[in-house]
Amino acid sequence: MTVSNTSLSGAATSQSIASRQMILLLLVSFGSFIGFYLLLSVIPLYVAAGGAGASGAGAATGAMMLATVLTELAVARLVAEFGYRAVASAGLLMLAASAAALTLSERMPLVLAVCLLRGAGLAIVAVVGPALTAELVPPERRGEGLGLYGVAVGVPAVIGLPLGVWLSGHLGFHLVFLISAGVSVATLVAAPGLPAQQGRERHGGVLGGFRGSGLVRPTAVFAAFTVVAGVVETFLSLAMPAKAHAWVPLALLAQSAVTPFARWGAGRLGDRRGSGPLLVPAVFTAAVGAAGLVWVASPLAVIAGMALFGIGFGIGQNATLALMVERVPRSEFGKASALWNLAYDGGFGIGAVGFGLLIGPVGYPAGFAVTALVLIVAIIPAWRDRTGGTEANHES
Repeated sequence: MTVSNTSLSGAATSQSIASRQMILLLLVSFGSFIGFYLLLSVIPLYVAAGGAGASGAGAATGAMMLATVLTELAVARLVAEFGYRAVASAGLLMLAASAAALTLSERMPLVLAVCLLRGAGLAIVAVVGPALTAELVPPERRGEGLGLYGVAVGVPAVIGLPLGVWLSGHLGFHLVFLISAGVSVATLVAAPGLPAQQGRERHGGVLGGFRGSGLVRPTAVFAAFTVVAGVVETFLSLAMPAKAHAWVPLALLAQSAVTPFARWGAGRLGDRRGSGPLLVPAVFTAAVGAAGLVWVASPLAVIAGMALFGIGFGIGQNATLALMVERVPRSEFGKASALWNLAYDGGFGIGAVGFGLLIGPVGYPAGFAVTALVLIVAIIPAWRDRTGGTEANHES
């Protein structure tokens, strides 16, 4: 990669991960995801309140995820052409403009256009963050740096999801939209401090050179995690019986609260012992947690299961991403980040859609058992990657 920002090189060779640029990146990531999560559950409520019902709420989310996946395919190339600073700033502007535009109308054409724009902005900040983290931290502390980034983007979900719903109920939809837009605009203050360098991808695209790159197995393992995440985050509130429904928020909190810190802890451990050996324990822990949801009528089993899944999911997030950036040259960190995010969003969507088709004939308990089986199968590629695959590492 051609680097025009000399301070980036200095940050990469320093033993500290708390460089000025890394701190600014964490602020940008935290702010952008706070703005995003504030509206993630509010937009469906807004659409439903406007008369579009559940189908309109689903269409809004679907449009956002479609735009996210399609944009992720292009982010690495955009960074190569325009640099991290400009692309990240564009992503923040998309999030801000889309939030503000929601105050104009709750009609579906506008909402769908807004969700497409939000999806594109989300894709940009989601891909830029891990790629730039891998650039800014020294290789021997990359796992910890990626874990710290995981906390910066994980905590906003814990804060933003419930806060957005609460604010919309007490202050109204429009004020929440303006708060979200304001957060994204305020975060732009930190964006000029990001590196402005740009580079060239060796394979010309995200999927180019995928086979034989060492990225297939960690991508497949991570996709198994996200399939299960799509299931539990979409259907848990529907699966638990009415008498236990009050426990749903606590179960979701148990997962979302432990995941970012498990991700950070895995990064610290991975730097010392390698990320590959963490994959099998991560998959197994998440599988046990998913299996606990078979007893969906028991709040204790569900909360414990979600906590275990959250631990395994957090470890798996860090281990797979660390392995992927180890296995590509520095000029392709953006490609590895884009693939990882594609596995996240694609797996999440596949899990939600597939489980929705499955539960009709088999019911929720059997459906959750099948979901746990997805992770059990993923132990096979995880086991093959347990040595870490450092022979595929390219730091040049």
